[in-house]
Amino acid sequence: MRVGILGTGALARSLGRVWSGAGHSVRITGRDPKHAAAAAEQIGLGAGVVDPARFASQVDVVVVAVAWDGLREALALVGADQGTLAGKTVIDCTNAVDYATGELKPGSASAAELVAGTAVGAHAVKALHLFAGTSWPYAGPQDRAPVVVICGDAPDAVEQASALIRDLGGRPALIAGLAGAGQAEEAAGFVMRVVAAGHNPRFAVPDVDPAPSGTAATGG
Repeated sequence: MRVGILGTGALARSLGRVWSGAGHSVRITGRDPKHAAAAAEQIGLGAGVVDPARFASQVDVVVVAVAWDGLREALALVGADQGTLAGKTVIDCTNAVDYATGELKPGSASAAELVAGTAVGAHAVKALHLFAGTSWPYAGPQDRAPVVVICGDAPDAVEQASALIRDLGGRPALIAGLAGAGQAEEAAGFVMRVVAAGHNPRFAVPDVDPAPSGTAATGG
């Protein structure tokens, strides 16, 4: 795939490095050309920098890895509000939360819904928002691999996102349509609150095996 990453931070670099190593064509863009060039250099393996004006024409799948406060600006930078990403899968990794406290940004819809409403004609998918860049690649036992939740409505877009997650070593899990993205982002806020309180969020939720086929899990 021709994977375009909108963003130049740690998550963008980590994802780009793994995908490039898996044989995908990776292109980076952002507000600052110097930051984009530095990110592409750190990714290596043929990753390249693309001018924002040419970004849409150079990629098949877009991964948005920017902070919430810069999300609208980043989408506008590549012309998403003008329909440049129409028909493309846009994977949103953003969280509308305060990273220090885990508090939800007041008055905000989910980041994924903002992406869907701004990127005219694109197929938005929520994914890869719960794990830091240092989580990838995962190369351990498959039954211990990170489960990456996905929220999306377009089957082809969900499958493209799933394929990229598998290339990272993760296990894709479609849990809802895009309307469920808000709950997925709230989970990220919960994780950050637990961390801020000085605890490992892994131990803040029960260890529950999936219910056998045809039965339902119940609590008591």
